[in-house]
Amino acid sequence: MEQVGNFKLYSLEEAMDEDLGKVGTPKRDAFEAKLEEELRAYHIGEAIRQARKEKNLTQEQLGQLMGVQRAQISKIESGKNLNFSTIARAFKAMGIPANLAFGKVSLALW
Repeated sequence: MEQVGNFKLYSLEEAMDEDLGKVGTPKRDAFEAKLEEELRAYHIGEAIRQARKEKNLTQEQLGQLMGVQRAQISKIESGKNLNFSTIARAFKAMGIPANLAFGKVSLALW
């Protein structure tokens, strides 16, 4: 904590310790696990978006190839409603081999 005039400034780590507990406590571990899960989903969605754009496809066109609405593609690219089957269907619809697609996804995740 740093005092600046009448204000106390806290680092992110200090604020998280205060609100969630120290690293290793159940609440903090659950928060960090959820955050990591959401970041992975975001990166997978970004990999799908990038692949779609490289194929010069609109969300509407990818949706037609996958048999879903454009709104669903938007959710997928935002990292929402993702599961292995959906990810595989998206890359397959774009004609990207699974070994290449999942290689890109794993690079994006780590």
